[in-house]
Amino acid sequence: MADFVKVAVDAMGGDNAPTEIVKGAVEAVQADKRVKVYLVGKQEVINEQLASLTYPKEQVEVVNATEVIETSEPPVNAIRKKKDSSIVKGLGMVKSRECDAFVSAGSSGAVLVGGQVLVGRAKGVERPPLAPLIPTQNGAALLIDCGANVDARPSHLVQFAKIGSIYMENIVGIKNPRVGIVNIGAEEEKGNALVKETFPLLKECKDINFIGSVEARDIPAGVADVIVCEAFVGNVILKLYEGVGGTLIKKVKAGMMTSLRSKIGALLVKPALKETLKAFDLAEYGGAPLLGLKGLVVKTHGSSKAVEVKNTILQCVTFKQQDIIGKIGASIAAEKEG
Repeated sequence: MADFVKVAVDAMGGDNAPTEIVKGAVEAVQADKRVKVYLVGKQEVINEQLASLTYPKEQVEVVNATEVIETSEPPVNAIRKKKDSSIVKGLGMVKSRECDAFVSAGSSGAVLVGGQVLVGRAKGVERPPLAPLIPTQNGAALLIDCGANVDARPSHLVQFAKIGSIYMENIVGIKNPRVGIVNIGAEEEKGNALVKETFPLLKECKDINFIGSVEARDIPAGVADVIVCEAFVGNVILKLYEGVGGTLIKKVKAGMMTSLRSKIGALLVKPALKETLKAFDLAEYGGAPLLGLKGLVVKTHGSSKAVEVKNTILQCVTFKQQDIIGKIGASIAAEKEG
C-alpha cells in the first residue's frame, strides 16, 4: 500500500520502553492497514523486541538512533547536543516530511522544545498548546493547555480556544463546541488576573461558542467541550483526573471482593462495569497533540503501556485524514490577515 499514514515512534522514551512501545506499535499496525510505523531508537534493542512478535513487515521499519534523551536532562541542551537521539531524529522525520507524525512517551520538555525548534510553529501561532482529550459524562472534552505554556498571556488563551474549537469540530465531530475557561467560580468578576483579562476577550470572539467560566468540579460532568486554561492549571487538572480515576477503580474492585455476596454481584455486573470504566480510562483516548506546529507531534504519558501507544498511533490517522494541521494553520493565518 503506497498511501500509508507514516508515524515515527520514539521507541526509547517512557518508563516502559522499549517493550511496551514496540508492542503498542505492532498492535497499531495490526489494527489498521493504513499505518506504517518507524520505530526510532537503538536498532539492536528494537529488533530484539520485534523478534518475538508477529506483524506485517511492510508496515514496520526500524530507524537507528544511538542516543537517548533522559527525562532528567535540561531539554534545550539535550535537543542541541544529542542530534542522534530518538526524539531529535523522529522530529526531524516530521520536519523533512518523511513522516506525517511523531509520537513519544519520553521527556516532555524535550518533545515540547524540539517540536517548536525543529518542526516549527505554524504561521501566526503564538504558543502551541498541549491538548489531551479527557473523559466526561457526555463524552470526551479537550483540555487545552495541559503542560506547554505555564506563563501564558490572555492572547494565548484566546488562541487556545480557537484551536481547540477547530480540533473538536474536525476530530471529535462536535459542531459548535462549547468553550469554557477554568475559574474558581461562575461569576465573571472572579478569578486571577489572567482569567479576568481573558474572559472579556473570549466573550468578544465571534468564531467560538464561549459559555463562560467552568469550575473544576463541573469538568467531569461534561459542561464544556473545550476547557481553556494555562498549563500549570491544566496539568494539575490532568494529574488529579488520573489519580482519582485510578484510585476509584482500585476501590471499586476491592469492594467487590469483600464478601461472597459482593463477589457474586461482581460477576453479574462485570461486563457493564468493564465497559463503563473503560470510558473513563485515559489510556483509551491516546496522547496529547502539540497543536499549532507545522507538523504533527503527539506526547503520550511517560507511564504508557501498549494500549495507549497503540491508540496514540491510531489517533494520527484521523489527524492526517482530517488535515487538522492545515485547518489550524489556515484559520490562524486568516485571522491574522483579517
